[in-house]
Amino acid sequence: MATITTTATLSFHSQNPIKTLPSFSLSNIPFSISKTNFTSVANFSLSIPASKSNNASSPLNRYSRFSCNCISTATPNTNYEFSDSSSEVELRLSLVGLDIQSSRDIFVDADGTSLVVQVQHSGSHITLIETNKMFEKIKPAETIWFIDDDQLVINMKKQDPDLKWPDIVESWESLTAGSMQLLKGASIFLVGDSTEINQKVARELAVGLGYTLLDTQELLETFAKQTIDSWVLAEGSDSVAEAECAILESLSSHVRAVVSTLGGKQGAAGKAYKWQHLYAGFTVWLSQTEALDEDSAKEEARKNVKDRSVAYSNADVVVKLQGWDSDHAKSVAQASLSALKQLILSDKKLPGKKSLYIRLGCRGDWPNIKPPGWDPSNEAESIS
Repeated sequence: MATITTTATLSFHSQNPIKTLPSFSLSNIPFSISKTNFTSVANFSLSIPASKSNNASSPLNRYSRFSCNCISTATPNTNYEFSDSSSEVELRLSLVGLDIQSSRDIFVDADGTSLVVQVQHSGSHITLIETNKMFEKIKPAETIWFIDDDQLVINMKKQDPDLKWPDIVESWESLTAGSMQLLKGASIFLVGDSTEINQKVARELAVGLGYTLLDTQELLETFAKQTIDSWVLAEGSDSVAEAECAILESLSSHVRAVVSTLGGKQGAAGKAYKWQHLYAGFTVWLSQTEALDEDSAKEEARKNVKDRSVAYSNADVVVKLQGWDSDHAKSVAQASLSALKQLILSDKKLPGKKSLYIRLGCRGDWPNIKPPGWDPSNEAESIS
């Protein structure tokens, strides 16, 4: 059976302003970063061949691709019309009051995922719209534009005609609307050392996506009729992790849910051998870091994924957080959705594979799903 290749995606989220960083490369793949303000998020996409072993703690062999895209706040311009006609998208910008004399007064630069539209007016350039993160990629060579009465019409061919664009710009609104078609009902599990961060971001994702919010801390405390802290004091963190694992088993068959998990030693996600039911959905690791820039965060993530010393490195998506402020939970949720979008677009069969994994009983054979009838206990016995 052929080895399945999965894609792990890293996002770096900083609340502090940062200057543009120089271009650099990894494994001869061009790599550049540009950040404009604290709401910007750089999304690193790291593709790594999955280990042939079913042991969740087995190290991965090598890196095959590393690239970067950036999300930035687009120039505010609500005076436009947008439509998606399957193979292409159309943007109409109002030219009312700009006194455009000819096409020479208009500048349109559409390149991959970025778009800049400027007009010459009264001796100066006016930016109508500018973003370095459109909802997805276009074919720049096939972009055409023309003036239609008092509107500038820009037609752009999509790289992926099957992907419906909710809007021209990747934003919280377009991501929450567009992610529904990609996730296909698959649930999202948030993991990481901080229970609070998992809960806050999960709440934003659930509201944005219209998913059911499920909090394992709340479920466990309701069941045990005591707080997690008192439970740990009475029976130890392993007892809590074991109970959460049972909760995750019951939640693994749920669809359209965002699950917030426990952080720290008492959390099941912190133990590699308890990921069997987490693989049922898309997992997002919310990882706090002391890295001061994307370069340092990249190196840190490479180490995490390569040595597998942290169980959270089993996650599909890694979002690096520089500091934490609950007021910015939606920004972190947006970075998570952007990374998940990149992941699923790299392999559109992933949601279907998640569904198959659930139907076969969440046997722990992710991502190399074995045929029906496979028994993990028998394989463990043969190895021993």
